[in-house]
Amino acid sequence: MDHIKAGATGKEFAFRVVLALLCAVIFLLIAYPLYFIVIASFSDSTLVSTGKVLFFPKNISFFGYQEIFKDMRIWTGYRNTVFYTLFGTLVNMLFTLPAAYVLSRREFRARRILMFFFVVTMFFNGGLIPTYLLMKDLQLTNTIWVFILPFSVNVFYLIIARTFFETSLPKELHEAAVMDGCSHFTFFFKVALPLSKAMVSVIALYYLVGHWNDFFTALIYIRDTKLQPLQIILRDILLSNQVFANGAGTGGDAGGYAQRYADQIKYGVIIVSTLPILVIYPFMQKYFEKGVMIGSIKG
Repeated sequence: MDHIKAGATGKEFAFRVVLALLCAVIFLLIAYPLYFIVIASFSDSTLVSTGKVLFFPKNISFFGYQEIFKDMRIWTGYRNTVFYTLFGTLVNMLFTLPAAYVLSRREFRARRILMFFFVVTMFFNGGLIPTYLLMKDLQLTNTIWVFILPFSVNVFYLIIARTFFETSLPKELHEAAVMDGCSHFTFFFKVALPLSKAMVSVIALYYLVGHWNDFFTALIYIRDTKLQPLQIILRDILLSNQVFANGAGTGGDAGGYAQRYADQIKYGVIIVSTLPILVIYPFMQKYFEKGVMIGSIKG
């Protein structure tokens, strides 16, 4: 018996070692590209492009960041993007959560018909040109509202929220609240939402990231430079930097000088665009692990 236990213990130890090594390899595969972007953003671009920067930065220079933040459009883009992200996410939640709660109530007879119309929009749309003409007729082009109103509800997130309200909140809880004189509005705000923090946090994070990374909306509907979000401005910086890196410019040495710092600007733009989301995520991580599985079994 002792030999059997010793063998089982040895196999379990070997399994844990292999599992730990496998997890370490997966972690490195995920973390190293992020680490490389950081060190490449302040290393000599020539050394980066020749593969001489692998684990540690070389010839450290913050010229790329200086050029990025010296462009005043960056601050305008940050201001616009923060507004679009925060206000857009607020509007998304104000529409999505009440709609999901109503559609989760079995006593609401029209819920299946309404849900059908919501789901249809996931498979069919008017296409780019009809949508642009619609936005133009609604006078939403070149306004802040084009980032917010047309995308007030994401049907996929609506289904997740509806599924949570339908399956995770016992009907007995609502019956007990009704016996105490609780209306649907009171139950939604004082009972359903406090019990749904994980789901609300995950959906809010998805909406927030979607607004922060929104590039196509501004590219199609916005012409006013004062309304452009950060992503469009960073794109313009990358394109102009690419032109000079290829040798174009007013001076004979302009191309070579820009090429020396091209990778710094390129990787610096990546850091500038993703850092705010990376800062916010740890504060929502405790809800994310639980909330991300909501709706994965029942639909």
